[in-house]
Amino acid sequence: MAGAVRREADVVYIDGDVVTVDDRRPSAEAVAIGGGRILAVGSAEEALACAGPGTRVVDLHGLALLPGFVDGHGHLTQVAAELDGADLQPPPAGGTRSIEDIVVALRRRRDALSAPHKHILGAGYDDAILEEGCHPTKEDLDRVSTEHPVWAVHASRHMAVGNSLALAQAGIEAATPDPEGGVIVRRPGTREPTGLLQEAAWAHVKLTLLPPVAEHRFPELVRRAAAHYARFGITTAQDGATDIAGMRMLTAAAEAGALPIDVVGYTLAVVAGQLRAEEARYGAGYRRRFRVGGVKIIVDGSLQGKTAWLSRPYHVPPPGEGPDYAGFPFLPGDRRVEEVCENCFRGGRQLLAHANGDEAAEQVIRAVARAKEKLGRADRRPVLVHAQTVRDDQLDRMRRLGIVPSFFPAQCFFWGDWHMDSVLGPERAARINPGRSALRHGLRFSIHNDAPVVPPNVLFLMWAAVNRVSRGGQVVGPDERLTPAEALRAVTIDAAYQHFEEADKGSIEVGKLADLVVLSENPLRVAPDAIKDIEVLATLKEGAPVYLSRALDLGAAREQPGA
Repeated sequence: MAGAVRREADVVYIDGDVVTVDDRRPSAEAVAIGGGRILAVGSAEEALACAGPGTRVVDLHGLALLPGFVDGHGHLTQVAAELDGADLQPPPAGGTRSIEDIVVALRRRRDALSAPHKHILGAGYDDAILEEGCHPTKEDLDRVSTEHPVWAVHASRHMAVGNSLALAQAGIEAATPDPEGGVIVRRPGTREPTGLLQEAAWAHVKLTLLPPVAEHRFPELVRRAAAHYARFGITTAQDGATDIAGMRMLTAAAEAGALPIDVVGYTLAVVAGQLRAEEARYGAGYRRRFRVGGVKIIVDGSLQGKTAWLSRPYHVPPPGEGPDYAGFPFLPGDRRVEEVCENCFRGGRQLLAHANGDEAAEQVIRAVARAKEKLGRADRRPVLVHAQTVRDDQLDRMRRLGIVPSFFPAQCFFWGDWHMDSVLGPERAARINPGRSALRHGLRFSIHNDAPVVPPNVLFLMWAAVNRVSRGGQVVGPDERLTPAEALRAVTIDAAYQHFEEADKGSIEVGKLADLVVLSENPLRVAPDAIKDIEVLATLKEGAPVYLSRALDLGAAREQPGA
């Protein structure tokens, strides 16, 4: 047995296929839990040694028991805020296949509006999947309403289309200049806006014009979003770009005791100065299952939206752009990125930097190197979020600088065909989210779904990282595939490491939190293509069920030997 803590167990799970993600003892058959922590790991006999008169003994009948999944990157408050909007996602997450489907879904939302609502909002449409192969226009959304502002948010959440009234309320017309770090997309040969706003142009509207979620609903919406995560086996979620409204949602939910799982928030750098009180209150550790982990900076856009900043041009440039188009930086020049990085290092706050393109990654790597030169070596674990197109030379420097990448291999399925055929071309797309290359360079990394960009389905994410198969059946870079064990580490112990939480989470070891997930099958034993079909039957946070499938009853205790 891997050791035991001397106290009576609350519950002992026996006859399980226990995957510990602990190299010293990779598997076991039983786990004892008490006081929210793991008391023993080993054989049934060893775990039952912790049992007493009040202990429940649950027979798993061979089901798989794993560490709870740790969200490498996502946006829990955005998931919460979108719960009441129209779902514009394409299959398999939703049912939107055409611009007409978008119009119909938004009309349904219009018809369901209560009196206080003045905006019609939907999210998740994907021009790469739509039958028309293009974004909707303001005229398309005018068919939804000419009396309400209407916004359709792109799957990347880095851009959105507004109807004519929405654009007018935002003060956007032909004479309006593009903001720094953003684009107002216009009709070819004219300055007439199509309705599509990219990056900073959309971010300004989102932050200043969209109505906030009613404060009395904060705890309910966050609880529902966190419960949604728990259904996928997640016991620690991330809010990877917490703005002022998001911070209010999270703190209200925490103080109301509405969080069933842990949430780590990273405040957006542009508003971090306005959230110092919250950072001080929640920055030292979890308070009612919420903590502030650090600061987030965004340095470019999305690959699927062709706004990520690349060192080489896009394979097929967007309409209206020339052959040299390679995306653009969110923050032109290095000064602001270096300033945020250095401030984080000086203040002992972890840095998350969103960078999809390799040129954007280069900007972050330079900033980390310069801050390290000034302030010396320390275990700071800055995170390069997405890092989808990083090169081998960059991976080597990232290892030396202690940068932790968090890759987005679900892109291989959702946008693999788009990347191969239009965004990057076959050669560069084959190397997207280079997990195998990162391992060769000695890097620890997490993988993520970036919810709500794609659903927070961790087993589907693992399947995508292991198989790298697109919607259309293409294999997107077989040389970058992970093994199931490597993918599992990237959603457990290595994701916990990214968050500085590996001492408490990410593996089934004595003394760690009893954050666990029960699966219908062991992902290390099934065929690689079957990983996505495994069911989450239960999610346990500190030993207590926060999600239970109807197919599993953890309340059924078995009579103890000698009782």
